[in-house]
Amino acid sequence: MSRLEGKIAVITGGSSGIGLATARRFVDEGAHVFITGRRQAELDRAVGLIGRNVTAVQGDVSRLDDLDRLYATVAETKGRIDILMANSGVVEHRRIGEVSEEHFDRTFGINARGLLFTVQKALPLIRDGGSIILVGSIAAVKGMPAHGTYSATKAAVRSFARTWTLELKDRGIRVNTLSPGPIDTPIIDSQVATREAADKLRSDFAAIIPLGRMGRAEELASAALFLASDESSFVAGIDLAVDGGMAQV
Repeated sequence: MSRLEGKIAVITGGSSGIGLATARRFVDEGAHVFITGRRQAELDRAVGLIGRNVTAVQGDVSRLDDLDRLYATVAETKGRIDILMANSGVVEHRRIGEVSEEHFDRTFGINARGLLFTVQKALPLIRDGGSIILVGSIAAVKGMPAHGTYSATKAAVRSFARTWTLELKDRGIRVNTLSPGPIDTPIIDSQVATREAADKLRSDFAAIIPLGRMGRAEELASAALFLASDESSFVAGIDLAVDGGMAQV
């Protein structure tokens, strides 16, 4: 039997990378998935790739009206949420002397504020016993040059999981953090100006990961499936690192 048969899932940032791979895996396991993203063209492409049992709602998690519209669509069409994966995020490389108000507000607005309200506004629809997966990063526990603002947002995500595990325990809602290490997704290319620079970045990451390579989005999807399914029924409040050992040794 499929592990998510009949479940309703919401995945923010579901149009590419980890979010898209997870949406495809959840659908393969029997779920109907709602995905969000800021760019309609990418959402349309994702819907075509997933092929069935998917609803796309364009929106930006830093805009509360967009979140309200997302959950109104879920309420009208399915009436509940069994799994929420708060995955939307942004990373911009800035060293301390380069941090601007715009950079700080954008990074915290999406990665921390947006994630908080993604969860808060979903709570009336999340069934008792549901699963919330917060996508963090091993950057929350490692010092990484030019990642100061990003790392701080991911440390906030880890803190949210601890607090919400206790606040939602009476409803049996499990809150866990899924923390990727370097994953080979389009975000790697977006961080540099040329293909050669992207190839070097991938090579540099592989050299410091004990398993000798970057991760794949599908490997994060497998971990998300574990946290979403009843196979993790006694797992709450954890930070599950999927990082090839990078932050573990």
